[in-house]
Amino acid sequence: MSHRMSPKTRVVFKFIFGLGIWSFLVLGFFKLNGDPVMPHQFQQSPINGRLLLNKDNRWTGNEATSTTTDRYLSPAGLAGAMAGVDEVLVDNRAVIDDEQLVRDVESRLPSLPIAYWSKHKNVVQKKATCARYPSIFELEFNNIYWQTLRSTNGTFQLFGAYYDIRKRSRIGPAVRILGMIDRIEPRVKTFCQLWFDGQKEPFIVKTFEYKYIWFNKWGNYKQGIYQPYLIACQIPKPFRGLVPASVSLVEKQCDTATNNLRVLYNRPLDDEKRGFAVCVKGLDFLYDDLSVRLVEWIELLGMLGADKVFFYELQVHPNISKVLRYYEEQERVHVTPLTLPGGQPNVPGFQHLFLSKKTTHKRQNELIPYNDCLYKNMYKYNFIALLDIDEVIMPRRPEDRTWHDLMERVVPKGMKLKNDTYPSYNVRNVYFFDRGEQHEHDWAKDTPRYMHMLQHVTRAKNYTKPNQYVKCFHNPERVLTLHNHFPIACLGGTCHSYPVSTEDAQLQHYRADCVRTLKKSCEEFKENQVRDTTIWKYKDELIQRTRRTLDVLGFFKPSSTGGSGGSLLRGGKDSLYKR
Repeated sequence: MSHRMSPKTRVVFKFIFGLGIWSFLVLGFFKLNGDPVMPHQFQQSPINGRLLLNKDNRWTGNEATSTTTDRYLSPAGLAGAMAGVDEVLVDNRAVIDDEQLVRDVESRLPSLPIAYWSKHKNVVQKKATCARYPSIFELEFNNIYWQTLRSTNGTFQLFGAYYDIRKRSRIGPAVRILGMIDRIEPRVKTFCQLWFDGQKEPFIVKTFEYKYIWFNKWGNYKQGIYQPYLIACQIPKPFRGLVPASVSLVEKQCDTATNNLRVLYNRPLDDEKRGFAVCVKGLDFLYDDLSVRLVEWIELLGMLGADKVFFYELQVHPNISKVLRYYEEQERVHVTPLTLPGGQPNVPGFQHLFLSKKTTHKRQNELIPYNDCLYKNMYKYNFIALLDIDEVIMPRRPEDRTWHDLMERVVPKGMKLKNDTYPSYNVRNVYFFDRGEQHEHDWAKDTPRYMHMLQHVTRAKNYTKPNQYVKCFHNPERVLTLHNHFPIACLGGTCHSYPVSTEDAQLQHYRADCVRTLKKSCEEFKENQVRDTTIWKYKDELIQRTRRTLDVLGFFKPSSTGGSGGSLLRGGKDSLYKR
């Protein structure tokens, strides 16, 4: 007996067959993509906490990156893919206009007066009787951040210009230009072309002085090696009270300049200074991941009363960049990119090799960021300290928890000696030695092992000699040029630095070894050590702050329950990924 399908049954059969073919095609599509299909893949995947960097090593927060989104399609992208149309993820923001471009360039290169040039280019570029305003396209740049003057006796590499109206300055209002010259005792005569807003021609003055920021006994006192200088241009009396928009350095008065620096005058609107700024020389940690130590250090400085930390960056590990960008977003630090001028190397790796082998060149180059930091912040802070990231000025008395508390005790002591404030207040150095990779010291049981300073509470019994390897709180109203350890020149006369008693404070220096020049006495320091837990008065809060920041930045291993941050591993110790 023959069984024939009814028309209704045939329709159902065809529908089921078609659905099976369609399902097979869809599964085949995802099989070709190489990944199993999971429901959560149709949502934006969370960013890997260990790789929150874009191409410029910028902190990207919760922004999507190609590594987290291009592997999985959104529902709209899936529909497009099924229709045979690929969806790509690109930056679809509108092209920026000239005004936005000017602001962007000015933020990347603060020394370039691009805003002034853009505003006046149609006026100042007309024919002048003497010097004309140089187009920004005619300037000679060197290694991004430097501008060049080639004279008949030496080459000048200029980094920044600053308006100085401090009361103790004997030359009155002036523009000071920071840079390097490949000459010792430069004798070439130069002129400063001072450009004021609304003026079609510059006011031209002779360069007042080349202030050497070095001592010849320290080495490299040779022609042809770039030396650090502070160049002074006096403001003429008719223009006192006016801030020049920019300044150019030329050999002949009417030359069209190959350099033009924006004159910086960072004065608060309310004219109120904050307490403490910290300046950090060009960071050179391309291969050393000191990110976790850096978090502990920044958090401790904040607890001590540092209002802001100003970093200069040569080459650093990506995790250090991540930490710095995070604190920049919080406006707790400011990072200025930096290069070496002239023919000195700036290629990553090669630059590190150069700085590690040519230590005198390194020390001379460091004076540029230190003094740039001073002059950018001299109207904003009462004290400026130059510190490395392995150093902390530590108040020693239990009642002194902040630098403010410390200086309220120290400044009156100095006033009793000379009835005036000092240009700087120096704190003696003492070593807290590392004991090698195996950490031969006993671990503090209630402190995470990644808290480097809190775990190192054994120091040399003896301090380094007075005035050797000290660090200072500098009074920016009194100092003219700074070295790593003390002022080189001061306003109003000789530099005097007040020695802070070791009963009041000490410079805690966390190192594996002494500096090279102390090799002879280093063994004595190591053999005679004492326990010093002064830092522990900040312990609980410092652990909490550091742990929170590391958690936010994704430095902790995920816990077994899928959480993140502060996960306890075997032995009850917090642990970090090896990077």
